[in-house]
Amino acid sequence: MSDLRVEKRRAAAELTLSTGQRVRGSFFLAGSSATHFGPERIADLLNGETGFFPFAVEGQAQAETALYNRTQLVCVKLLESTGEATLDPGYDLATERHVAMLLTNGDSISGAVRVYRPAGRDRLSDYARTGEVFRYVETPNATFIVNTTHIVELSETT
Repeated sequence: MSDLRVEKRRAAAELTLSTGQRVRGSFFLAGSSATHFGPERIADLLNGETGFFPFAVEGQAQAETALYNRTQLVCVKLLESTGEATLDPGYDLATERHVAMLLTNGDSISGAVRVYRPAGRDRLSDYARTGEVFRYVETPNATFIVNTTHIVELSETT
């Protein structure tokens, strides 16, 4: 094995693109993260850089890795029950807000988001202004990572 080779693990997901296309396959993730303790997560990879990311496309006659542009990625549905969102530091302490999102492709997602801000600054409007482009939304059936530039409408639900 080469000293230059970096071992990666695969994480199954479904991409929803701005074209309306849905693509199933796997992300390639590092065994450790440069920004926190533990393995790299899909949200880390998406928020880590701009431009393109590699994705192993499922269902091709032969294995194919395609490069997708982050700006054209509407959302990612996580297909493994790893509890990736719960690995955020302070997850249990963050304020949970139940929301409905309308996305640029016409899809809607209703679920819970976490607002990692101090009390009094943990409103949905504070969540909307935080810097990360790709953020978790937890629904009863799945966890999504949504590209905030593709959120048309965001409202709090009860």
